Amino acid sequence: MLETLMLSRIQFAANISFHILFPTITIALAWVMVFFKWRFVRTQAQLWLDLYYFWVKIFALTFALGVVSGITMSFQFGTNWPGFMERVGNVAGPLLGYEVMTAFFMEATFLGVMLFGRGRVPEWVHTLATVLVAIGTSLSAFWILVLNSWMHTPAGYEVIEGIVHVTSWKEVIFNPSMPYRLVHMLLASLLTASFVIAGISAYQFLRNSQLEAAKVGLRVGIILAAIAIPIQIFVGDLHGLNTLKHQPAKIAAMEGVWDTEQGAPLLLFAWPDEATRSNHFELGIPKLASLILTHDLDGEIVGLNQFAPDHPPVKPLFFGFRIMVGIGVLMLLVSWFGAWRLIRKKTLPKFYLYTVVAMTFSGWVATLAGWYVTEIGRQPWLVSGVLRTSDAVTAIGSGSVVLSLVMYLTIYAVLLVAYIHTLFYLARQFSTGITIQPIDEQKAPL
Repeated sequence: MLETLMLSRIQFAANISFHILFPTITIALAWVMVFFKWRFVRTQAQLWLDLYYFWVKIFALTFALGVVSGITMSFQFGTNWPGFMERVGNVAGPLLGYEVMTAFFMEATFLGVMLFGRGRVPEWVHTLATVLVAIGTSLSAFWILVLNSWMHTPAGYEVIEGIVHVTSWKEVIFNPSMPYRLVHMLLASLLTASFVIAGISAYQFLRNSQLEAAKVGLRVGIILAAIAIPIQIFVGDLHGLNTLKHQPAKIAAMEGVWDTEQGAPLLLFAWPDEATRSNHFELGIPKLASLILTHDLDGEIVGLNQFAPDHPPVKPLFFGFRIMVGIGVLMLLVSWFGAWRLIRKKTLPKFYLYTVVAMTFSGWVATLAGWYVTEIGRQPWLVSGVLRTSDAVTAIGSGSVVLSLVMYLTIYAVLLVAYIHTLFYLARQFSTGITIQPIDEQKAPL
């Protein structure tokens, strides 16, 4: 049987993998709903209000699942990782508290106004509630990314008798990797939400080609993705440079570089072997990794052997990074092809629409792959250079962890299937003209 440490890591990975799926949609979807509502206010066209009402239901469902899974994940700091709060609670506790006070309360309060307030409050109040919910989702992402970034690049602290104490909240919040991780995650959310909108809209259009809202939703999703993906590539490059500076072992694992070398090739494929500390079946482009990471064809990449034995496992990072990049390239091709057709006012071919439907949740795949690279790449540290993962794990037996892990996985599998089924059920209802608005506007008081 696996030991408690590995089982606890798997369990936390399962929890955060399930949880992150939903904020990745809601962070950007909230701002898209602001756009839909703004367009309605400006034009008074029912089309925009129909889009708003359809997507606000999906937002509410997604938000609810994100909240529930987030609470479950936070419990594990006490059940599986008591050493984390014991050692770094002076940093983590306040940051998580700020997220609740400044973000969650705002989202939860004004979500009710979004769902049930139109017709009962002035139009501008309802629009403001939508904006405040969007601000709340972004603030939530900010505080969570502050804590996560600090765990990778800790700053503004001192250790007294094994306990971390804050010396500068400014340095804690604006730690070296925070700006890059925050922007990278916000753009990842925008891409994820864009493909969800495009995929659901394409599904609706295939069922009813006369549905104007589906055409507009498809156009919005494709254009947003086409704009966001090149920006994400640029930000990803900056993030990579920052990671090379502060976490060179992670970069070496991502690129499969064992020995320090100049002019390192970009490996398109290889099979890293930690036993022999080498790669098999290498297929690469000479010097391209050095050019990308150092902007110099002969730039030096420090190899994993320089960090042995304290470096992250290589295979998950090597393949996870390539999955993320591969999905990103596919997003680029699909969104740009669609945007090109739309700009030229040409119809989107049926094969393309089916492709977009198939890629509805492609953002999830890319986000999870990137998140695994980020989090596994920090190992063997829970907080880089401060707290080892093995020093924070619970002392309970592995049998208890196995039982809870199986329960989590079962529940998450059922919820995920139900969530996806519900999204497409709502899409089918919408495509047949059945739109259930939160209130009856004709009878509601002004």
